[in-house]
Amino acid sequence: MSAKKFDKAKLPSRHVTEGPTRAPHRSYYYAMGLTEEQIHNPFVGVVSCWNEAAPCNISLMRQAQSVKTGVDEGGGTPREFCTITVTDGIAMGHQGMKSSLVSREVIADSIELTMRGHCYDAMVGIAGCDKSLPGIMMAMLRLNVPSVFMYGGSILPGTYKGKDVTVVDVFEGVGMHSAGRMSDSDLHELECVACPSAGSCGGQFTANTMACVSEAIGLALPGSAGAPAPYESRDAYAAESGRAVMRLVADGLRPRDICTREAFENAAVIVAATGGSTNAALHLPAMAHEAGIDLDIFEVAEIFKRTPYIADLKPGGKYVAKDVYDIGGVPQILKALLEGGYLHGDCMTVSGKTMAQNLENVKFNTEQKVVYPVSNPISPTGGVVGLRGTLAPDGAIVKVAGMKKLTFRGPARVFDCEEDAFEAVDRREYNEGDVFIIRYEGPKGGPGMREMLSTTAALYGQGVGDKVALITDGRFSGATRGFCIGHVGPEAAVGGPIGLVRNGDMISIDADKGTLDLEVSEAELEARRAQWQEPANAYQSGVLRKYANQVGPARYGAVTHAGGKAEVHCYADI
Repeated sequence: MSAKKFDKAKLPSRHVTEGPTRAPHRSYYYAMGLTEEQIHNPFVGVVSCWNEAAPCNISLMRQAQSVKTGVDEGGGTPREFCTITVTDGIAMGHQGMKSSLVSREVIADSIELTMRGHCYDAMVGIAGCDKSLPGIMMAMLRLNVPSVFMYGGSILPGTYKGKDVTVVDVFEGVGMHSAGRMSDSDLHELECVACPSAGSCGGQFTANTMACVSEAIGLALPGSAGAPAPYESRDAYAAESGRAVMRLVADGLRPRDICTREAFENAAVIVAATGGSTNAALHLPAMAHEAGIDLDIFEVAEIFKRTPYIADLKPGGKYVAKDVYDIGGVPQILKALLEGGYLHGDCMTVSGKTMAQNLENVKFNTEQKVVYPVSNPISPTGGVVGLRGTLAPDGAIVKVAGMKKLTFRGPARVFDCEEDAFEAVDRREYNEGDVFIIRYEGPKGGPGMREMLSTTAALYGQGVGDKVALITDGRFSGATRGFCIGHVGPEAAVGGPIGLVRNGDMISIDADKGTLDLEVSEAELEARRAQWQEPANAYQSGVLRKYANQVGPARYGAVTHAGGKAEVHCYADI
């Protein structure tokens, strides 16, 4: 595509490249080896979350180079930059997890600042680990410049004693080890083989869930979420993403044109259909908030409820992301849902075509067992369920994919932080039938709304994953399985009912009816409320204090600013 097809008169980069007054700015670009033609082309930010923190991100810089090639071939000038990411697998089980959800906001904010500061006209974003996917997509919706998202790809499955394994098997191995069900040598062997390549966690955990969302919502090219990180085909998708963003610039097609209310419904559908991460119920409202669309946990949960569960994926099922890729990728799931009438086929996508047009030549693969047709689903309702009741007036969320029993009633066992709960599990100081309450772990109270995978996986490793329940105002990993309820709101730190629970109180859960109740009279709760005092937050400086001061409730996505509805001017129109 020739650069002559682009009129910079209305593009943001005109502020740094056009006219005599911008001679100093252009001198910087000449210093970096750009030609005059490249300086007057549209500038495309190519952002990745590359780092050496974990395998999730290690291949992203390689893929960014291919994106840059595609941008150049499309008539644009790529400008590469990196942003942070916090990798949950390493942050898990200690104070580092307080940084995880906060990183989503920092990612979106840092991309916004880089794009604004340098007046880039478009962007391609490449993400690996959990919070980096919604963080980049939030930035795209906030800035509203032509954008293409690309997932960096999943890790290949490990092999342990002839079976496919993921990092979750290692977390559960810790519980097995503490229960005397796994030896030191076996645990060491497992940890050495569970993660054999670059790429994000292989099950339908948060990264792969949000990767599916990127295709379903229309921000990623069809099929781009599927290939594992080491595969060369991922580089081809990266180059095509670069070319695609230049087509979007030429056509003036922006993220908010693509991510309509109906597109968000498509995104929620694929989460439920794949038994995806409960974290999607946090990220979808946050993304919608950037676009000025009202969407809360209850609206997401309604979509989950009417969607069949059709993809047999870990942690509740048998298969991993590579298996989805091998049978045709995310388009196979989307095709089944479209044919079943569960998707809005007329939603536009970054391919320049509608969802239905993208899937027109896709034939559902009947010679496989990973994805079921909607006429014969694993279960008739989605793998993720919203709950509401006297313990959670502002809602809660639970993943039921793979669960057989959807009701639970038992006495509360109360902990004011995850570490105390994990120690009790590690020492086996609990009874079957207990309902663990882990509170003051919400967005404000944590601060940072930690995930509890170490505790839940340890319980599964001890063989009691289906014999106890866990409830928290924090979060659970997409890799969590069992009766684990998160996002309870209002959170304890703002005086929610979860902060009033006492040891021995009976808790009743019904995921069929969507209820979560504390069996204590209103009079007794009022008496407890009168005695309750907000605990002091141990974080009084730095980013965690700033986050605690700004963050809103989980019901609306735990966002930290007023969002698209309050926007006076859009960056794309500067």
